[in-house]
Amino acid sequence: MSGFSKDELIRYSRQLMLGEIGIMGQQKIRAAKVLVVGAGGLGCPLLQYLCGAGVGAIGIVDFDTVELHNLHRQILYGSNDVGKPKAAVAAEKLKSQNPHVQLNVHETMLDEKNAEDIISAYDIVADGSDNFMTRYLVNDACVKL
Repeated sequence: MSGFSKDELIRYSRQLMLGEIGIMGQQKIRAAKVLVVGAGGLGCPLLQYLCGAGVGAIGIVDFDTVELHNLHRQILYGSNDVGKPKAAVAAEKLKSQNPHVQLNVHETMLDEKNAEDIISAYDIVADGSDNFMTRYLVNDACVKL
């Protein structure tokens, strides 16, 4: 009837109890496609909360690799991840936290050539980048689309 598995009903039970969300709200959350630009200090907690809430499809854009100096604030990564691509590691960790979420990895630097193409596949864009050039690029692409 709701289209949710028993595991999902238990997993999201606290959200489902809220009158503002309920089954219909959770169905909307599951249907949502959210792009997170940047999987660093801002993006890591955002990705975890989106994944935990059951957002249906989450895109992760980050071209960088995990470095030792990231570990104190980028909570998805551990010592064994140093040198690995942030977007791929984040997706792997998130998939283990919630297997019901589709994770799309974009191991690339967002630029004028690819921004609209990547962003157009999503309903919502969350900017977790750490520089103004990327922030302006994301804004311009969103306004254009």
